[in-house]
Amino acid sequence: MDDPVLTARELVRDRFPAARAAFLAGSVLTDRRTPTSDLDIVVLLDGPPAPLRENLVYRGWPVELFVQTEAVWHGFADQETAQRSSPLLAMCADGMLLVDTDGLGASLQDEARRRWAAGPPPLSGRERDYQRYVLTDLLEDLRGCADPAERVYLVAHMVQRASELALLVGGRWLGEGKWLSRRLAAADPGLHRALSEAAPQAIAGDAKAFAAVVAEVLDLAGGSLWDEYAIR
Repeated sequence: MDDPVLTARELVRDRFPAARAAFLAGSVLTDRRTPTSDLDIVVLLDGPPAPLRENLVYRGWPVELFVQTEAVWHGFADQETAQRSSPLLAMCADGMLLVDTDGLGASLQDEARRRWAAGPPPLSGRERDYQRYVLTDLLEDLRGCADPAERVYLVAHMVQRASELALLVGGRWLGEGKWLSRRLAAADPGLHRALSEAAPQAIAGDAKAFAAVVAEVLDLAGGSLWDEYAIR
């Protein structure tokens, strides 16, 4: 396939000649690039066809398009920030600015970098307690689990929950799938390694090390919470 940057520029020029700004983001710009990596492209327009979310193949490259107006961009950024996970801010903060006809691209990239560096909103006490309760309950389920199939699902869910809780307590952004792994690896390499190494052992039937790592995450958040937990 052609060079990803050149291909992305050509796609934007062909599909969106009136683009005010465009960013290329994702693994294709890093040493994490794989044969299945796609082109993540954010495009800013003044109007239709924005807003548009589209997947396509262009010159052999799988492409994910995020086509927005300036107002829609800010709306998505605010919505994702409230959810403490913002792919849009990450793409524009770390991505390559392909097109910038009037300074909008540079302005949005500066804003994305500022907001990303500031981190997500902190957890409220109620949110923290809920996260502690859920992970405590899952840990107890795992300790009593005798079904190998159920154990697979429990461990997978607990890896996600424990990773998210560690990131949230540390004031770091969340992610989904591989990005959750990458966020935790960047924030706490030791915890990431411990969870990753202990999870397969737990799935195989020896959950002691995994349960200990999860307990450490709970301690970071204030400890286990089940007895007398209430939602008011």
